[in-house]
Amino acid sequence: SNFQNSVTTLYSTGISITHLKRRYRSQQVIISIMGRRKETVVVEETVDPTEWMLGNAVADFILMNTNEIRYMCMFGYAFFVATNVFNATKGKSFTFRFVQLICACTGGGIIVPILLNLIPVPIAQDAFPVAVLVNYFIHTYFPVIREVYALSTPLKTVVICLFEILRAMVVCKFTGVAGASIPASDFSFPVFGPIFCGTIGGCGGAFFPLNKGFDPIAKGVAPPMFSAFLGATFFHLFTQLPSLNQGMIDAPKKANVMVAIFFMAYSLFKTFSPTATPVKKEKKTV
Repeated sequence: SNFQNSVTTLYSTGISITHLKRRYRSQQVIISIMGRRKETVVVEETVDPTEWMLGNAVADFILMNTNEIRYMCMFGYAFFVATNVFNATKGKSFTFRFVQLICACTGGGIIVPILLNLIPVPIAQDAFPVAVLVNYFIHTYFPVIREVYALSTPLKTVVICLFEILRAMVVCKFTGVAGASIPASDFSFPVFGPIFCGTIGGCGGAFFPLNKGFDPIAKGVAPPMFSAFLGATFFHLFTQLPSLNQGMIDAPKKANVMVAIFFMAYSLFKTFSPTATPVKKEKKTV
């Protein structure tokens, strides 16, 4: 059979029987290699009931398995943030808007790496500043696009999904890196530090520039902050507690997919629900 041939090939390349037993389960295979002795080995075939979560096109897109998808999500993320920044900074200079846009897009990517002694995202990622710069020129010289975005439900849905997919990746990545970097203290694994880093990674831009202080939460926690906290908490506990991911292969990737789906559903509900705050239209200036 194909399974027997694949195991025979692995065995002939020098992989030990012990390794084969770890890799497969509940199948008997007779290994015969170029006149060598035959040996019947009971090997283990790993079965993951949640394999379907990664074996589809939706998961491939959410995990950004290609550069094209990653660039698309970066552009959508920067477009979403630029829309909010330009609507909130009317009458400000071009320089002020550009710096504000960079801070709003990469606020979490600046704060968390500093806390973990890593390189901030705007310095480490060359593609992201390009996406921010392109959206800055689009919103500066083609402001009509913001009006189209405000009126078009399909366009708004696509942009929100791209934004939330990238934000979920940032939350999960920073949570995972913090969990591996921060040593355990009172528990078997660090609990609050990674959740804090993941939450800041998903909403840190709201606190930039830092002279805002605590004004962003003066009237309550905004939906992106709340969802970032829930996403970081779920991802951290799901990947750290064996009782939640027992027998699961690629648990961090599957947790990332679940967090991204939650982010998209929650953001779309908050945007299009009857209780959502209507977006004010920009006044045209001559």
